[in-house]
Amino acid sequence: MPAPQGRPWPAELRLRKGGGALAVAFDDGAAFELEAEYLRVMTGSAEGRGHGAGPRPPIPGKRHVRITAVNPVGSYAVRLVFDDGHDTGLYSWDLLHELGADRDRLWPAYLQTLEQAGLQR
Repeated sequence: MPAPQGRPWPAELRLRKGGGALAVAFDDGAAFELEAEYLRVMTGSAEGRGHGAGPRPPIPGKRHVRITAVNPVGSYAVRLVFDDGHDTGLYSWDLLHELGADRDRLWPAYLQTLEQAGLQR
């Protein structure tokens, strides 16, 4: 299926050995290595967002989480299955691109949120 006009489309999606990261390359030349922990805590699921609008609550204790499966959802997303039982988050191509492009901003902000809440990775 061709990419929607002007939107990055995945050219390659590869689960790294051991499930510690997902490598994603896009047709715009962007390529990202997204760690399992990062993807798990940045989940797009209702559980991760607290079943409502607003900022997502921090999800502690995911430092050693691994991805066990990558399941396609139509032609627009994947559902990642994590070894902690979480399997409800959909990761659209747009979301994966955004998470990769904004990692340098999102990850430190997440770590600060954990610290302020007195929680551990």
